[in-house]
Amino acid sequence: MKERLTGYLRPAVDRLLAAAGREDEPVEISLEQPKEKKFGDYATNVAMQLARPLRRSPREIAAELQEYLRGIPDIEELTVAGPGFLNFKLSPACWQAYLAQINRLGSRYGDLDLGTGRRVMVEFVSANPTGPLHIGHGRGAAVGDSLARILRKAGYTTISEYYINDAGNQMEILGRSLQWRYLELLGREAGAYPENYYQGDYLVALAARLRREKGDDLVGEDREASLPLFTDYASRMILEEIRRDLVEFGVDFDNWTSEKQFFLDGRVDQVIAELRQQGVVYEQDGALWFAASRFGDEKDRVVVRANGVKTYFASDIAYHLDKHERGFDLLIDVWGADHHGYIPRLSAALEAMGIERERFQVVLVQLVSLLRGGQPVAMSTRAGQFVTLRQVVDEVGRDAARFFFLMRRPDSHLDFDLELAKAQSNENPVYYVQYAHARICSVFRKAGEAGMPVPQAEHVKLDRLELAEELELIKKMASFPVAIEAAARNLEPHRIAYFLLELAALFHSYYNRNRIIVGERPLSDARLLLAAALRQVFEIGLGLLGVGAPTSM
Repeated sequence: MKERLTGYLRPAVDRLLAAAGREDEPVEISLEQPKEKKFGDYATNVAMQLARPLRRSPREIAAELQEYLRGIPDIEELTVAGPGFLNFKLSPACWQAYLAQINRLGSRYGDLDLGTGRRVMVEFVSANPTGPLHIGHGRGAAVGDSLARILRKAGYTTISEYYINDAGNQMEILGRSLQWRYLELLGREAGAYPENYYQGDYLVALAARLRREKGDDLVGEDREASLPLFTDYASRMILEEIRRDLVEFGVDFDNWTSEKQFFLDGRVDQVIAELRQQGVVYEQDGALWFAASRFGDEKDRVVVRANGVKTYFASDIAYHLDKHERGFDLLIDVWGADHHGYIPRLSAALEAMGIERERFQVVLVQLVSLLRGGQPVAMSTRAGQFVTLRQVVDEVGRDAARFFFLMRRPDSHLDFDLELAKAQSNENPVYYVQYAHARICSVFRKAGEAGMPVPQAEHVKLDRLELAEELELIKKMASFPVAIEAAARNLEPHRIAYFLLELAALFHSYYNRNRIIVGERPLSDARLLLAAALRQVFEIGLGLLGVGAPTSM
């Protein structure tokens, strides 16, 4: 719809510029949907943008544009407001024609060319393979996966990637933790389990599984010699569990990349050598430092410790340089909010390597608090409470878990009420939206039984859709591409959840007050076509969130 109005405005704007001899002046026409209905369906500030090149008052320019556009059938009313806004109220026929367009496009409705020609990497979750995924990882998984879906819808070539943090001291500690639990089962380990080892009963179960598979003779007199076996087994088994949990959660990564491989094939050494060549590292106190403060970070950062061990920061630089070299125009990382301080240092390193800062963006995901009936749930695995992603999904289902994770801004704290997520009532947001889709499918089944299949748009008298509620539903659907664009530009998938909740509210209100199948066939056909468009938009929107669209509930 915005494109149609822009098509009417552009010739009028160009005529005014030509008359003033300013044909080469770039003037962008932007249209917004006012929050208050009294200001019409769309508004533009183009008259205010023209004021400088035309050297005239915005209201005078707006009045002239109003005259140029007078008589266009799509525009029912055009008014000048405030300092020079043009407010458009479109005709019912214009909205009815737009409904036909939605139906013609089908699943392609909302497709954008915003990212045409641009390749995007969305990296998310990337949890250490040292334990099961928790609910914080679940929120990051939902956000990252939904972002990838939205960016694809917006026209970007999008790849999702999991960066396996399988290098460094954490992996050695994991191996020692499993070895200790294994020896404990054999009666060869006494005393308290070390506090600095990984906690959680999952290691006890893993040790029992290893013993069943490999026997009792894995550790000889030299414990250190067997440590790599335990480290490899633990990381491999835990990563397999992580993969399974993510697939069950509806997340299937395009790529899995190992941090350890960057050390093994020398790419970390290579990036350090490149930083030396750039003159942005220096030695101090036996360590090698990256001069991050030269690029806006609060202080310089160590890339090689005094003991010769390379830091995670060094491998992260190598990894992000590798992403860039693979031809991605935009690198999007989804991180926990506690990593916000890491953004300036990595941005600084990428800038030092010649990568523009705007090509690296981070979405921060805040913590999740679990509630049950409004009361906090203790976050203790040993207490048997619901803290892992798998436990939450097992209790409330994948759809509810994903929708709840996505219905707030990623950088805002989320209260996740388990009882609410399971409730089959209008108070449950995911149920409310899914029920709208299921209701429409139920109408179609009844219509089919009555010999009234959904008709083609060209065979429908769309002017029968004259109720204000019907036009509001079409207008809301017309804003769906706008919501997709905003979600893609701002990296905010919650905008799609908001849109679906608002559309569901309009539909449920309409459905409760009006019958879709009535005694008059032309009106029934028109309302069935309206319902078909709604069903399609619900299905597309839920799909962007990775949530199912059930046909019955």
